[in-house]
Amino acid sequence: MNHDPLNDVINTIKNASRIGKSEVIIGPASVMIGRILKVMQDYNYIKSFEVIEEERGGKFRVELSDTINNCGVIKPRLSVKNSNIERYESRYLPAQDFGIIILTTTKGIMSHIEARKLGIGGKLLAYVY
Repeated sequence: MNHDPLNDVINTIKNASRIGKSEVIIGPASVMIGRILKVMQDYNYIKSFEVIEEERGGKFRVELSDTINNCGVIKPRLSVKNSNIERYESRYLPAQDFGIIILTTTKGIMSHIEARKLGIGGKLLAYVY
């Protein structure tokens, strides 16, 4: 069985949010996870995050907001064209214009809303609403 750090991060955030914690420590830190947290911060799903430097890898301290109802990792990491994003939006999000799908594109990690504006597709990573 392979280890999935992104799944660990998303589940840690979801569980901490459900029990009402205001802050959570996530490790190990990586560039990809930092960019995903930045997208979540841009859409106000988390208040802030910072890197805690340690000897091996470091960790993130994430300050949670009360706006997360559910979040999860999309597996397998499906490749989607810009024209097909709407299909996955209806599959993973409860309503149109409610929540975001995070995907990785040739322009970096972004939400499905930004990818649609740029007219590009990518690989689905996670959803948050």
